Amino acid sequence: MRAIRIGLLGCGVVGQGILRLLHEHAGSLERRLGAPIEVRRVVAKTEGKARAHHVPAELLAFDAESVLGDPEIDVVVEVIGGLEPAGRYVRTALERGKSVVTANKFLLAEEGHALFELAEERGVDLYFEAAVCGGIPVIRVLREALVADSVVAVRGIVNGTSNYILSRMQQEKIDYAVALAAAQEAGYAEADPSLDVNGGDATHKLTILATLAFGAKLLPSHVTTEGIEHISAIDMKMAERFGYVIKLLATARSLPVGLLDLRVHPALVPQSSVLASIHGALNAVYLEGAMLGPSLLSGYGAGAMPTAMSVVSDLVDVGRNILRDARGRVPQRTVPSQLLLRREVQPAGMHVSPYYLRFSVMDRPNVIAKIASVLGAFDVAIHQMIQEARAAGPRAPVNVVVLTHPTRDDALRSALREIQMLSGIVEAPRAIRIETAA
Repeated sequence: MRAIRIGLLGCGVVGQGILRLLHEHAGSLERRLGAPIEVRRVVAKTEGKARAHHVPAELLAFDAESVLGDPEIDVVVEVIGGLEPAGRYVRTALERGKSVVTANKFLLAEEGHALFELAEERGVDLYFEAAVCGGIPVIRVLREALVADSVVAVRGIVNGTSNYILSRMQQEKIDYAVALAAAQEAGYAEADPSLDVNGGDATHKLTILATLAFGAKLLPSHVTTEGIEHISAIDMKMAERFGYVIKLLATARSLPVGLLDLRVHPALVPQSSVLASIHGALNAVYLEGAMLGPSLLSGYGAGAMPTAMSVVSDLVDVGRNILRDARGRVPQRTVPSQLLLRREVQPAGMHVSPYYLRFSVMDRPNVIAKIASVLGAFDVAIHQMIQEARAAGPRAPVNVVVLTHPTRDDALRSALREIQMLSGIVEAPRAIRIETAA
């Protein structure tokens, strides 16, 4: 019987998860595929490292060429991560006529257009379900299930680390630094969590999702990005007081004027929203189709087995294509590369939404009046305003919180710059968008 022969680049947590799944589910996978999946080589980074029993020692190698140069290997699985050397390995595999399955969101967001074009030229597959939201099958839904519809919007919580931190802050009334330390101790945050907490990881994922959703040629540089580092316990408390929770949202919308709205940032979402109920390390993607309407996909967006499951599911799909000599049958990004649209992206300053504003001020006459006056001068209309009671002595600052009516981002930012220069303002004002949809 013809086997689908694979070479695995990367033997870390995800790589070992893939090998475990292929070992434990070998029988059911063979029945579903119609052929066995044979692991011919596993390329690891470090020699002499202890590994699980389902990692065959006789298959281990430490040179990627042992996979890339093997003419018997049909599919290269890349779970190394990062731009290089992973990008070089993927390019080489495609150039040599091997299909590729990858979980590398960074690589696909930054260099995916060239890689997908190369796969199409060589008549091979480049599958990437695990690159966004781990075990949630959002790529298949956008690429195949919604092919008859027109996607209007994608909103999601796509970074589990940030969601875990914000959930701990909300539930335990603790500040950011404490919640980050707890996430690191629990294994949900890296020693250097920058890419997760500054919005970079979510931006890579949104770039991939938006390219699929709108059939457009997009890059991470098109996405307005803000992180969660400046969210505090007082912001969580105030959001709850007004009926909101704070989430790091990734949003892609097709606007009536023809522009795309692409944003990653913390946002106040109503407690009644479906996304408000996504806690801990869970991910969720809320899709809105012109015909279908709203739908929600939720589950674990990272971890060994959710990610391994998506990788192996891709392996089965690619294997079916190989067995039937039908590689490239399904466009890997909804439409072929030459048919991707050039869509203009709305500048960040044009975005209109309500805002949550927090000012730390000295409790003395006319400070609030001056804030209101500057906001009014920039056409920022106040919806609600509250001032915290003084908790310490007469020299201690107090928090003034304002909810605005919908306003343009550039007008608001100009107003905040002027307010920051006022006498009585203790620190830079905080501004968080309010997302009313989903």
